[in-house]
Amino acid sequence: MRNAKAIIIPVQDDDAPEKPSKSQKKREMTALQELGAELVGLGRDQLAKIELPEDLRDAVRDAQRFTQHEARRRQLQYIGRIMRDLDPAPIRAALDSIRGVSAAATARLHARERLRAKLIEDEAVLGEIARDHPRADLQQLRQLRRNAVKERELNKPPRAYRELFRVLRELEEQHHDADEPGAADD
Repeated sequence: MRNAKAIIIPVQDDDAPEKPSKSQKKREMTALQELGAELVGLGRDQLAKIELPEDLRDAVRDAQRFTQHEARRRQLQYIGRIMRDLDPAPIRAALDSIRGVSAAATARLHARERLRAKLIEDEAVLGEIARDHPRADLQQLRQLRRNAVKERELNKPPRAYRELFRVLRELEEQHHDADEPGAADD
């Protein structure tokens, strides 16, 4: 037994998490680059609505300036590398909200459309709006309603109809901001 060598047999630990495969890592990196590409595709105002670390925001702005294909591709890879250290879920949720994909945003949109339709059919709905939104300018809403009804009767472009929707959206946003925890009390 002079030349006997010890053979080490690795013990498989069932509780240890398996390392992701090389293919899995590549898929995850590609998904982060695609998420970065979505950020690059946003406008300045939309990008400002998303909370991002400063280095990622700067990298996205740089990518938006690049016109050369190869420079843009390398910048997207860099954005993906920065995003490895971040949790992408809040960014995805913010993108979904901006694009109106989230179920809650869609439900709010439909509720706003129904409220506008009810208001155009019956001016008494203004009482409901006044109850839900005490700061609402009822005179403005009443005027927009009258103009929208006239537009519909005269087959004119629906300018007041759209404006009414915008005002209802602003009321909802003010109401939502007031309900946020930490919102300033008046």
